[in-house]
Amino acid sequence: MSTVTQGGPSLPQERRVVTEIPGPRSRELFARKQSAVPAGIGTTLPVFVTHAGGGVVVDADGNSLIDFGSGIAVTNAGNSAPRVVERVRRQVADFTHTCFMVTPYESYVRVAERLNEITPGDHAKRTFLLNSGAEAVENAVKVARHATGRPAVVVFDHGYHGRTLLTMTLTAKNMPYKHRFGPFAPEVYRVPLAYPFRWPTGPDNCAEEAAAQAIDQIDKQIGAANVAAVLIEPIAGEGGFIEPAKGFLPRIAEYCRANGIVFIADEVQTGFARTGHLFACEDEGVVPDIIVTAKGIAGGLPLAAVTGRAEILDAVHPGGLGGTYGGNPLACEAALGVLETIEAEDLVGKARRIGEVMLPRLCALAERAPVVGDVRGRGAMTAIELVVPGTKDPHPTAAAEIARRCHAEGLLVLTAGTYGNVLRFLPPLVMPEHLLEEGLAILEKAVCEV
Repeated sequence: MSTVTQGGPSLPQERRVVTEIPGPRSRELFARKQSAVPAGIGTTLPVFVTHAGGGVVVDADGNSLIDFGSGIAVTNAGNSAPRVVERVRRQVADFTHTCFMVTPYESYVRVAERLNEITPGDHAKRTFLLNSGAEAVENAVKVARHATGRPAVVVFDHGYHGRTLLTMTLTAKNMPYKHRFGPFAPEVYRVPLAYPFRWPTGPDNCAEEAAAQAIDQIDKQIGAANVAAVLIEPIAGEGGFIEPAKGFLPRIAEYCRANGIVFIADEVQTGFARTGHLFACEDEGVVPDIIVTAKGIAGGLPLAAVTGRAEILDAVHPGGLGGTYGGNPLACEAALGVLETIEAEDLVGKARRIGEVMLPRLCALAERAPVVGDVRGRGAMTAIELVVPGTKDPHPTAAAEIARRCHAEGLLVLTAGTYGNVLRFLPPLVMPEHLLEEGLAILEKAVCEV
C-alpha cells in the first residue's frame, strides 16, 4: 500500500513498480467496480489511483506510473496543481453552489472575461459556462441554429464530439459510441476530412482535394443557405490525432464566412496550451466564430465553455441558455487557477518542448519499426498509427498489445483512432523531462518487441 499522504507536484517524480500491474488491491477494487458499475463503463487500465501530480499517478498498491494520458487531456497543468488547489479550498469554505442563473457570483464573470480575452480573434465576444464538452458542443449548435435560422449542421469524418444524442450524431465512429443507441438527431451531414496519411492521392494533394470535396458535398447535397454551422476539431482527437493537412482549415473557414455559416471549432481536447499554442486554431491563424472548450479548462473539475462572437451569442433570448450546475463556483475557481498556472509556468512553451523531445524520438522509432505507419501531432498532443508492416492496413491488435506492454511496465498510454490502431500521447505539460524520456524508452521497447 502507498504511504503517500498528498498528491500534486510534491509527489516523487519517479516510475516505481512494486507489484504486478494491476496489483492485488487494484484487482480487489476492480472486482467491486464490476459488481457495482455497469459494464458499459469501460476501463483502459484497472489500477485505482490514490494520488497524482506532476508526471505520475500513484495507485492503491503503491505503484507510481508515468502518465502519458492526463485524464484524456484534462490535467494539462498537472493533477492537484497548487494554484488550483488553493483557489478551490478557499471557495469550498465560502459556498459550493447558488446557481449563476439565480444569484450570480464574480468568478463566473472572471472566467468569461478571460476566455473572451485569450481565445482567437479581437472581435467582441461572449462566453457562457457548462458542465462538459458534449454539453458545450450541443449548446454551440443550438446557438448557431438560433442565430442563423437554419437547420443543418456539417461535421467531418473521423470526428468525435460527445455522447449525448446530438453529439453522438455528430460523432463519426460507430463502436463504441453510437452502436444501437439510435435513432439519431436529424439535419446532421458528414463530409471528408483532410487525413494526410490516408488520402488516396497522397498528402501533398490532401488539403485542396479534401476541401473541394467537402464544399462540393455541402453545396450539392445540403445547400449552403441551409447550413447553420460547420463543426470541426482542429486536430481530430478520438479519431486518431489526425492533423488536417495545412490549408484545409483556413479554406473551410473562408467558405463559412462567405456563406453566412457559423464556423465552430471544437477545442475540447486541443485547448489550453496542449498543442504548443493556447488553442490549436492559432497554428494557421484560423479565427472561429464559436470556440468550444472543456477538459483542460479546470484541472479536472467539471467545466466547459462556449465562447463566440457577441452578435451570435447575444442573438439568443434571455433564458434560452444555461443549466443548474453550469459554471459551478468551485470549477470557476479551478479554471482561474489553471489559467494562472499556464501563464506563470509557461505551459505553452513546455508543450512545445515536449513536442521537440517526443516527435524526433517517434520518427526515429518509425524508421526502425515498420509497424509504425505514421507519426503526427503538435506539442504535447502526439500519436503513432500502427499498420500491418508493408501496408497501410490498420493494425489495432498491435496497438492494444503495445499499450498492454507499456501498462505492465508502469507507463500509462491511451489508444484511439477510427480503426482502433492509434496510440495517443498526452503527458501533463508539467511533466519533468526525465520522466518523458523514460516513458519514451518504455514505449520504444514495447513497439520493437511487437
